[in-house]
Order: sequence, then C-alpha cells, then structure tokens
Amino acid sequence: MTELEKALQLGLEEPNKQHIFYDLFLNTIFYIPIVDDEKDPDKDGALPLLVEANDNTYLMLFDSVEKLADWANESARHIPVYGHSITEISSSNIYWALNYGTESQKFFDPEEITWLKGIVQKINKKQAAEADKKTQQNEDS
Repeated sequence: MTELEKALQLGLEEPNKQHIFYDLFLNTIFYIPIVDDEKDPDKDGALPLLVEANDNTYLMLFDSVEKLADWANESARHIPVYGHSITEISSSNIYWALNYGTESQKFFDPEEITWLKGIVQKINKKQAAEADKKTQQNEDS
C-alpha cells in the first residue's frame, strides 16, 4: 500500500485528516495513459486518454506504472505528471479516476477539482510573492 493510499484511507476514517491525502496528492507523480497521435506519431507532446462513462469524461490517474499496466491489461504508453500540475491544467468539465480498479480507487468530481485548483493558485501566489520579495531584497543590497 502506497503512502497516498494510506492517506486516503486515513482521510476516510478520520475526515479531519483528509488534508494529508490532498497534500500528498498535489505532490505525487501520477502516470497518465496517453493516446498516440495517429496523424503524426513523431509529434512531441501527448494527449491524455480520456474515458467516457456514465455521461462523464474521466482522466485516468495511477500512482504507479504497475497499477496503470494492470488497468490497461498491457504496457500502456503514459506520461508522469505531478498532482499539482494535473490540477493546474485540468478542464473544469473532466472528472478524475485515481487508481481505477483497485481497492483504493477514488473519483474526483469537478467541484472537488475546482477546490484543489484554488489551493494550488493560493500556493503559487504565495510562492511568487516570496520570490518577488527575495528579488527586491537582492536588488536593495
């Protein structure tokens, strides 16, 4: 069981500790299955595989390559992306499926993703302000 899975379980058992899961989520590398661009297979960049189910579109996220391969029943092409980056670039109409098909799967709805986006934006603003302050101090020295 990964640290992320342990934190998810802890948050389910003790709701006041859910922040531990979300902090780990934002700082964990996830493996996202990608689709080949049939028009230009040598093209740089990658398109994430989106799964349609229950009238929703899901971005599949796995915290290990092994879980991704188990889900795909093969060695699937994928890209590693940090949780905070996924949060920043995700569209507001896409759901997330974390570790789908495992005992510790979790689904994120757009409202939860929007909430996480707000957290990432606050962190980025704080870090930018701290960087500006350091720059200003260096210029004043």
